[in-house]
Amino acid sequence: MLKAGKTKFQIDLRRYLREDGVDDRLTHLICEVAEASKYIVNSIRTGDLGVAGTSNLYGEEQLALDVLADRILRKRLAKSGVVSNVASEETRDVIAVSPHCAGNFSVAFDPLDGSSLVDVNLAVGTIVSVFPGSDLLQAGQRQVAALYILYGPRTTLVYTTGNGVHEFGMNQLMEYTLLRRNIRLEPKAVIYSPGGLRKRYTSGVREFVDHLEERGAKLRYSGGLVPDVNQVLMKRSGVFFYPHLQGAPQGKLRLLFELNPMALLMEQAGGAASNGRQRILELQPGAIDECQPFFCGCRDDVTRAEELIVNREQPPAPG
Repeated sequence: MLKAGKTKFQIDLRRYLREDGVDDRLTHLICEVAEASKYIVNSIRTGDLGVAGTSNLYGEEQLALDVLADRILRKRLAKSGVVSNVASEETRDVIAVSPHCAGNFSVAFDPLDGSSLVDVNLAVGTIVSVFPGSDLLQAGQRQVAALYILYGPRTTLVYTTGNGVHEFGMNQLMEYTLLRRNIRLEPKAVIYSPGGLRKRYTSGVREFVDHLEERGAKLRYSGGLVPDVNQVLMKRSGVFFYPHLQGAPQGKLRLLFELNPMALLMEQAGGAASNGRQRILELQPGAIDECQPFFCGCRDDVTRAEELIVNREQPPAPG
């Protein structure tokens, strides 16, 4: 346990992880991601915003910063000595690092989520999901850690290892020190962040939005998953959703790289995360590029979204 008499600003990330009882290998892995973020944030501040000339597996044009962030994280994880396999949203395949080493972890990451927002100076982030062993296609409830790093006016790291949600901030020495521990969500949201075109919302989702607005919830949406989820957690009272849409029943967000880590963080903060019909962390991914609808945040509101979708809409057709 942390000793009395120390202020929160004197507690660095590695020390906090160790004193919180996190396994040494997992502590090392999280700290390696934190180290990589220092190079990523410097690249965002100084790097070329031009197009790299390649595409990721979803057909999206990659920015130079996407490619650079991906290389930084992959190199750091490969040299960590505790990683079996990695999968990046920017590549097509799972990359074997040390797949036969017992006690290692596998890592899925989005190196620079929202990278198209960089050139208009809006916040972006890195998202990381950690599983035990060499299999990345596990249900999200098997994660041993999830974290994101937000590159905004401040650079912050928010993580969970299954013992609450904690926020760290990068100081002038580029070290992460504790800002908030054990972040908890209220039952109901006062803000909501809706993704997707509203005219393509299904009946249950439209009713859910009406329910939030009638209750007085205010719309707050940046267009970036990391800053919007961070807003929900730090305000302690919000809901984010990118739902199924007419013509896009699986939504847009990727289960492995985005939804699993954010769902674990939300649940560890006392909230909930669902695809509208089922808990996100119970879903078994069939492929690394699988997408699912996403509703996360205050528990009562996620439950209400599920009720409206199940009662107002037909289940999606199989396949």
